[in-house]
Amino acid sequence: MARTAKAKSPKPGSSTAEADEIARFAAMAESWWDPAGDFRPLHRLNPVRLEFIRDHVARHFGRDPLGPGPFKGLSVLDIGCGGGLLSEPMRRLGAAVTGIDAGREAIEIAKAHAQQSGLDIEYRHRLPEELDTEKERFDLVLNMEVVEHVADFGAFLAASAGLVKPGGAMVLSTLNRTLKALALAKIGAEYVLRWLPRGTHDWRKFVRPSEMAAGLRSGGVDITDLKGMSYDPIGDQWRLSGDLAVNYLAFAVKN
Repeated sequence: MARTAKAKSPKPGSSTAEADEIARFAAMAESWWDPAGDFRPLHRLNPVRLEFIRDHVARHFGRDPLGPGPFKGLSVLDIGCGGGLLSEPMRRLGAAVTGIDAGREAIEIAKAHAQQSGLDIEYRHRLPEELDTEKERFDLVLNMEVVEHVADFGAFLAASAGLVKPGGAMVLSTLNRTLKALALAKIGAEYVLRWLPRGTHDWRKFVRPSEMAAGLRSGGVDITDLKGMSYDPIGDQWRLSGDLAVNYLAFAVKN
């Protein structure tokens, strides 16, 4: 089933959030910061995701990725921030961070953990289309493991693209709609290895890179780099690769 590629604004009164998805993640909210819990795959993915974000964003804005506070002076919006697994590292890199999520439970967990960690992060129970109407704009927008869970793919991309400042960037990660992804990311991860609770993903909502590129392009955002994320079962770790068939990352720029 093809995903709608053209970005479109949400209809008045409509929502890009999927009620079933919100309920599913709400039931797991207490596990956000448990590296052995329901969100273990995200904890394992985080080093690779952070490497990609840090290096690409630093290059785009002319920063030293290994220097102190390379994101200082940048505003970052983490869409679908969950418990703050990416928001907190972004703040530690020096950025002013806003995290939003459709789940109230996740936001409360994120606020509590940031306070315990001594990090000033602004968390809001909001949707991207709600921020878009307030005309807020950010240097960097993160859309990590979110697009495969939304109700309206095109409207979600339109709202997200509208939140990027001209000259700013967006980083996305998701699952490709391939038979390999069905076998590994859906059947393997949920039913064989039990990495994720059953029903976490709907393979029909996985997004091909070409669909992602088309949807972003109509919102004035162009993908400039794509990288795969591949799992090494021997080392039990993820690494960047050229294989986009399952998990992939995209770096995009708003002209």
